[in-house]
Amino acid sequence: QVHLVESGGGLVQAGGSLRLSCAASGSIYTMNAMGWYRQAPGKKRELVAVLSDGRYANYADSVKGRFTISRADAKNTVYLQMNGLQPEDTAVYYCNAKGASGTYRDQENFESWGQGTQVTVSS
Repeated sequence: QVHLVESGGGLVQAGGSLRLSCAASGSIYTMNAMGWYRQAPGKKRELVAVLSDGRYANYADSVKGRFTISRADAKNTVYLQMNGLQPEDTAVYYCNAKGASGTYRDQENFESWGQGTQVTVSS
C-alpha cells in the first residue's frame, strides 16, 4: 500500500504564493505519475497539474503560467509551487500518485490519494 502525506496549505492574500508538498511512502516499485487535483465547495474535483515519468508536465489552463509542478524522484515527493494565487484557487488540494507497488517479481498497479490540504486565498 502506498501512502501520501501532503503539507503546505494555508491562508494567503490574493497575489501571494504557497508551496505544496506530497511525500509518498510504502512499497513503491515504480512511480509513473504524481500530480495535484483540487476540489472547491460545490464543485467537482479537477486536475491542477500532473507530472508523468518525472518529466512530462500538464497543467489546467486556469493555472498555466502561475503554478509549477516538480518532483524529487529520490524521495518520491512532488511539489506544487503556486504563485499569483487568486480567490478562485481556493479549494482542498489533493495529491495523487500512480505506479506499481511490490517487487520486480510481484508487482501490482496502484493509485493513491492524499488526505487533502486546504488552500484559502483572500481577496
